Amino acid sequence: MHEDTSASLTPGDSEQNQSEIEIDELSDEGRARKRQEQAGARARGRAGRKGLVIVNTGNGKGKTTAALGLLMRCWGQDMRVVMLQFLKAKTGKWGEIRAAQRMGVEITPLGKGFSWMSENIEQDRAVAQACWQQCREKIESGLYDIVIMDEITYPLKFGWLPMEEVITTLRQRDPMLHIVITGRDASQELIEYADMVTEMREIKHPYRLQGIRAQKGIEF
Repeated sequence: MHEDTSASLTPGDSEQNQSEIEIDELSDEGRARKRQEQAGARARGRAGRKGLVIVNTGNGKGKTTAALGLLMRCWGQDMRVVMLQFLKAKTGKWGEIRAAQRMGVEITPLGKGFSWMSENIEQDRAVAQACWQQCREKIESGLYDIVIMDEITYPLKFGWLPMEEVITTLRQRDPMLHIVITGRDASQELIEYADMVTEMREIKHPYRLQGIRAQKGIEF
């Protein structure tokens, strides 16, 4: 039997088209205020759905991890998904790559590793541009419901990719196509264009506090 959880008010529960309910909003006044806010949002909103541009940025861990969670959710809804990774090396056997191969999901690392360890910046620029061309092809192909460009903010910040071209490509895409962009230091232009922006903020990190290095399943 399907259990109806629509009445649950446990913090963290997610209802379609509803904001998360804060603990201090569980009073009668808080609930009435939330209903009024949601009614106003529905009145302002356009009918139907639209493709979103989602940006995960900030100096904290979890930007790619969140994008992978969204990819998994979309895949579970029979949506056509693809992730292209700008920095992770083609030869890497990351956990998400192994999982994607078993699931039949398209996740493609196209980089050469972390750019701050590189001794050939021009080659890194060329690799980033080649990765962007593949992203454009995926975006313009009409074959996907969501395209994730993992860590594209770095080549944008370094000036290896033209921001204007990226924004133009996003503007001209299929209006129902979702785009996810991850990486630190998202530009103000990108933030202003996006529909949803989340900033991951580091509060504690085991490497800085305890010297614990990246671990299998957590970082890779």
